[in-house]
Amino acid sequence: MRYALGLQYDGTQYYGYQSQPGLITIQGCLDRALSQVADEHIISVCAGRTDAGVHAMGQVVHFDTNAVRDDHAWLLGVNSNLPDDISVTWVKRVADDFHARFDAIDRRYRYTVYNAPNRMAMSHRYATWHRKPLDADKMHQAAQCLVGEHDFTAFRSMGCQAKSPIRTLHAISVVRDELNVTLDIKANAFLYHMVRNIMGSLFLVGQGDQPVEWMQQTLASKDRAVAGIKAPPNGLVLAEIVYPE
Repeated sequence: MRYALGLQYDGTQYYGYQSQPGLITIQGCLDRALSQVADEHIISVCAGRTDAGVHAMGQVVHFDTNAVRDDHAWLLGVNSNLPDDISVTWVKRVADDFHARFDAIDRRYRYTVYNAPNRMAMSHRYATWHRKPLDADKMHQAAQCLVGEHDFTAFRSMGCQAKSPIRTLHAISVVRDELNVTLDIKANAFLYHMVRNIMGSLFLVGQGDQPVEWMQQTLASKDRAVAGIKAPPNGLVLAEIVYPE
């Protein structure tokens, strides 16, 4: 039997989503909890692996099991075996050919920046502090050149295992709400560190170091060295995984 579940987590204390020998990861904690409830070894599959320090509100996971439990029993049982900063939000039986990763048609991330002269104390886990004033309107304008199907090599970090740098970005926006500047980005899939590299580049536009047109030039260059440095992980959240109706 195959089940799918929704997952939220604070990634601050973890070495990313994917299980790694000797390291504390989101998948490691989830698979142990699932295995305890099922009374058998379970290895789950997620829709999108997140890096160390990155959070999720809308992660989706599937797993196979021979254990017979109702949805509510899975929900309560798994959560009782998870640490406080990881939570399963729903569980449901799905078709045996459902795949959390390959069936997803869109992924949406949100990146939050606390833009003020002094750092914050209470919400530093979920927003990156940026001291220099940012022009969110210019950042939004610069980002629009990324919409569509493009070669995103300029925003692809070393170590990326994707066979192709071509991705289709469906929407991107940058808005300001008082001291918070938020990037919202939606695509069919993302390259390794792609969102953080895009945000690091938009910082340069927002703080006036580069003109709006520079983002288009950076994209066209297909050269990672041209783009800005990678933004920190703590402002990034996997917000939503979208599937066909």
